Amino acid sequence: MPELPVRGEPFERASADELALLDGIGSASVCAKLHGQGIRRTFIQGPKPLELGQRIVGSAVTLQFMPQREDVFSGMEEEYVERGTALWAVLESIQPSDVLVIQAYASPFTGCVGDMLVRYFRKRGGAGMVIDGAIRDTAKVRELGVPIWCTGSTPHYASQSELFPWAYDVPIAAGGVLVVPGDVVVADDDGAVVVPRASVAQVSAIARGQESQEQFSRERIERGGLLRDYYPLSGSVSQAAYEDWLAAGSFDRVSGR
Repeated sequence: MPELPVRGEPFERASADELALLDGIGSASVCAKLHGQGIRRTFIQGPKPLELGQRIVGSAVTLQFMPQREDVFSGMEEEYVERGTALWAVLESIQPSDVLVIQAYASPFTGCVGDMLVRYFRKRGGAGMVIDGAIRDTAKVRELGVPIWCTGSTPHYASQSELFPWAYDVPIAAGGVLVVPGDVVVADDDGAVVVPRASVAQVSAIARGQESQEQFSRERIERGGLLRDYYPLSGSVSQAAYEDWLAAGSFDRVSGR
């Protein structure tokens, strides 16, 4: 039997300045720009926002659930045994602006976190969670206001059924996407997207350009402009109008709206 919990190598989190580069940029824009750079699998498919209207940008801290095997870990044990696993250990490692990303195979029978664990996560300053699996104590968790993306809810505790918390700070597969500790996660109503840390600055620059163009196009369409002229921008007339609009300082660079 391996010694638990299993912990990966130390990693470096994104700085506050790096995270600020993606502030106000939607996950759809980020995903599209990564795709344009040849990084195609970035959308964590499955988890949906527990509450609409929330948004997070933060450094990924990872937690990996694995299938139970009776000689290693069994759900027949009491819930308190979880205190010696990666689930408790990863929470003790949380720093402000961290996003906890959990691999749980979209299991409907594994309540990866509940009221007490989310409460502790909030107390440590975590930004939010993206869980390829379910949570429990859903009503109480909603009251806490922590932004969470998950695949559903369950009455089970974390190790009650088929999985158990195996390792943290290791690469994981969440919703079909590789997540490496220290990646940057952007999540909003459209879902959660993983940004390789080395790509943050380039993605930010390109995405802000797109969002400014879309704001301009949105205004022109509302005024009666033709879709073919303003989305995407085409032709010298609309491009020149866009440049004049930028020069006039019309784009809201804080919110990108």
